[in-house]
Amino acid sequence: MLDLAGTVLTPEERELLLHPATGGVILFSRNYETPEQVRALVKEIHDLRSPALLVSVDQEGGRVQRFREGFSRLPAASKFGVLHSSHPQKAIDAAHHIGWLMAAELRAVGVDFSFAPVLDLQTDISQVIGDRAFSDDPLLVGKLAFSWAAGAREAGMPSVGKHFPGHGCVEADSHLDLPVDNRRFSEIWDHDLLPFRHMVENNLEGLMPAHVVYAAVDERPAGYSPYWIQEVLRQRMGFGGVVFSDDLSMAAANIAGDYSERAATALEAGCDMILVCNNPEGASEVLTSLAEYCDPVSQVRLARMHGKGQVSSGDLREDPRWLRAMEYLNLLDGEESLDLEL
Repeated sequence: MLDLAGTVLTPEERELLLHPATGGVILFSRNYETPEQVRALVKEIHDLRSPALLVSVDQEGGRVQRFREGFSRLPAASKFGVLHSSHPQKAIDAAHHIGWLMAAELRAVGVDFSFAPVLDLQTDISQVIGDRAFSDDPLLVGKLAFSWAAGAREAGMPSVGKHFPGHGCVEADSHLDLPVDNRRFSEIWDHDLLPFRHMVENNLEGLMPAHVVYAAVDERPAGYSPYWIQEVLRQRMGFGGVVFSDDLSMAAANIAGDYSERAATALEAGCDMILVCNNPEGASEVLTSLAEYCDPVSQVRLARMHGKGQVSSGDLREDPRWLRAMEYLNLLDGEESLDLEL
């Protein structure tokens, strides 16, 4: 999965996207101007290949929302957890409707899926996660994430939970450094992994491992670890969906060597698709190294990540669920009384 430089495809990018080892594109804020522009860009990407390349984006809400102007401003996940403390059912319903809203707006411009929801726990330790997490309660994170993903699925969009097996209990930012978590496996299994276990049991379509070393378990980061991906996630948890690596350009990914070595290590560990972002030279190096690579099982899994159904933005705003979602957005923004009977 590669990224693009701007708001239109260049001839060089078209060539990269036609490479047999390319499977998808992740869009960023630099690729977005208006809904109409990004719809045309996504269509051009999809029309390049058959079967079509996957198109994704990080559209969590709060600090991490790549498409803003022309899209609803989504709340940070922590707001659902705060609402739950006083109005539990409204928080569950809000997560469902806003998960639907996020997915419906992205499907209206053709995007296949968002890398969400975050299944990490909210702690005072990790600033990079912080309010991106629903709560510090793992059972509540699982409950709210399930509702969010159910809403997204209703709009025709699969979900990708992150960052397995949990990024909330390390201080370092894996974009800049290699975080190390020294806790025992039993503590992680009984705490951080509870939301992941709940979502896997409820047919979550995709997961992204963390670039974090859990030193008492394995010396390799989870995204490079056959133990975490194959033994824990696939065998013990029974996950049958897609495993996406986190960005191999992040500082924490450097531990595996150059870009081709990082790609090989992630794929050997059990990732189905690897991300290489913000480094065109690294992406080209990986494509060259994978020219003959083929994994039919991964291809079958990845085929399930294509979005289903697409409506125009105008039709979307006439859907009763749109108005319902707007009411919940206002509620979470504090513009409506929490006692309002929605």
